[in-house]
Amino acid sequence: MLLADLVAASRAVGETRSRNRKAEVLGEALRALGPGEVEAGVAYLSGATRQRRTGVGWASLRDLPPPAAAPALRVADVDAALERIAGLSGPGSQEARRAALADLFGRATADEQAFLRALIGGELRQGALAGVMADAVARATGIPRAVVDRATMLRGDPRAVAEVALREGAAGLEAFRLEVGRPLAPMLASPAASLEEAMDKVGEGAVDWKLDGARVQVHRDGDDVAVFSRTLDDLTARLPEVAAAARGLPARRFVLDGEAIALRPGGRPEPFQVTGSRIAAGAPGIALMLFDALHLDGDDLLDAPLARRADALAAAAPEALRVPRLITADPAAARAHMDAALAAGHEGVVVKALGAPYAAGRRGAAWLKVKPRHTLDLVVLAAEWGHGRRRGRLSNLHLGARAPDGEGFVMLGKTFKGLTDAMLAWQTERLQGLAVRERGIVVEVRPELVVEVAFDGVQTSSRYPGGVALRFARVLRYREDKPASEADDLDAVLALRA
Repeated sequence: MLLADLVAASRAVGETRSRNRKAEVLGEALRALGPGEVEAGVAYLSGATRQRRTGVGWASLRDLPPPAAAPALRVADVDAALERIAGLSGPGSQEARRAALADLFGRATADEQAFLRALIGGELRQGALAGVMADAVARATGIPRAVVDRATMLRGDPRAVAEVALREGAAGLEAFRLEVGRPLAPMLASPAASLEEAMDKVGEGAVDWKLDGARVQVHRDGDDVAVFSRTLDDLTARLPEVAAAARGLPARRFVLDGEAIALRPGGRPEPFQVTGSRIAAGAPGIALMLFDALHLDGDDLLDAPLARRADALAAAAPEALRVPRLITADPAAARAHMDAALAAGHEGVVVKALGAPYAAGRRGAAWLKVKPRHTLDLVVLAAEWGHGRRRGRLSNLHLGARAPDGEGFVMLGKTFKGLTDAMLAWQTERLQGLAVRERGIVVEVRPELVVEVAFDGVQTSSRYPGGVALRFARVLRYREDKPASEADDLDAVLALRA
């Protein structure tokens, strides 16, 4: 497939707000990809490269050769060039990378250069998020969307799913199975305005303490143990205590879901920043707490109701390694359980439907998280240079929620509250690395950094495109463990206003 055709498809996707039209255009583009191009093509249409890191910074994309007169590059050519660039290292690699970039861009037309610059720089936002891409795969192949979703959960990589779907059809996707040692896309909780609302939606359910840790998925096959993050990265080497706890369980083969968390000697949690820094450094002091079982000694449990998975977890792990759970339909009992969680220093609770299977992503009212204060996970869209004692620091953050139709992010307001001196220094360095342009005091950044924000309420506002703004927003912490695709969307904000 010519890169020019993919660029045209990307532009068409970005120019429509219709999810159906996006899926239609993407489906046509997927069908046009040649052998060996699907993985890269799906990545490009999703706004990313197949290579997780290319070593190319924004500054490297400033001085480039003039564009080619006519399109000749194919998607496979671009992928091969980026693979070579990503593999460069050692003495002379900077110069070699610069020369390889010049060669690639010299073969691209003006439109293709603009596309590649945005793609490599992480600025390509055409609204082809995971849900839309799943729709496109279904359209391109005629495979039911539910089959695509399940395959994506099991494989954890929508690019691989698209490739198999286009090559082998539904039979290829239906052949996917849970594999111990291969991470699954995690099931996520949606925010609820109150505990009463959550209990009303779920009825009798499991009320789990919500721990302020890092989500982990623990796989064991005999003596082999692997620990994965919520973004499916392998953290085994950084979490030796978690791996040791998994090896100490009586079961020999399992996939368990839980949290890695730093606890003080008395059992109270450390702030999330402590957990995050210890995991990043591979430092000791991280405990494992489990809340779900996806596979146990040959028994796949993804389709089993939570009630059965809870029994399996109880059989697999001792109470000391399980998140405290109460099965109840009584809001008063749930409130007491939540109060106990808060008294122990944790965030709140997650109310879970006992009959719900395990399915990746947010699944309506199947899992509902409740905290005593309103919080949202939002994305930093820009920041402003501070003044006074904050001069020289990026301070006032522009905050956005995911647009419900997949069309980028919707700004909800700004805040400079809650930022300590250490956070100011850290975010200044981090956001400068994500910067795409500077306008006056405003530095616009790639929308990648997730920040947890507390606020007093949601109010109607004509100032922002979503029609709402957060009251008294303040920063609690950064969530580097969360990708922007898992930030809260505008529908979640509107639900809290209601």
